[in-house]
Amino acid sequence: MPRVLVVSATAAEAAHLPAGTDLLVTGIGKTAAATALARRLASYDDLGDLTVVNIGTAGALHDHVEGLFEVGTVLNHDINADAIRALGYDPREHLTVGAAETVLATGDVFVTDPLVRARLAERAQLVDMEGYAVAYVAAEFGVPVRLVKHVSDNADEGAVEWASLVDRSARALGEWAANEL
Repeated sequence: MPRVLVVSATAAEAAHLPAGTDLLVTGIGKTAAATALARRLASYDDLGDLTVVNIGTAGALHDHVEGLFEVGTVLNHDINADAIRALGYDPREHLTVGAAETVLATGDVFVTDPLVRARLAERAQLVDMEGYAVAYVAAEFGVPVRLVKHVSDNADEGAVEWASLVDRSARALGEWAANEL
């Protein structure tokens, strides 16, 4: 039976996971997520049957986008990829993580600005702060990864109410995990 490591930025987002779930709470942002996951994966003797599942909240970049989504592509939205490419390096700003059509933009910016939201909406449906980092680390360790996000807000000025909205998302994520993992 395959092992599953569920990765969440906060305990609040994972509050309703089934009992006994192997859970890693990383902290908020790409650096915290990458560091915590790399440390955990490096501690295993065998990664052969392990799958990483990143759950969490996301902001909707388009009006009327709501609910639970499995991500197919994740992009690092706050890297200057064109400049890095011009220097002759591959910034790997897009990672394919599944067959779903949903695109998740990840960055260390907590999106509340309408101009940032509109710019990101040209390339993605959802925005978060950890998904890309989790996918990148999993790929570096050769471990399959799934990203499952629940829309908590519209990545606008209402996003500052995240703390009062997270439990609704945590319940949906817990129900998904109970049925899918």
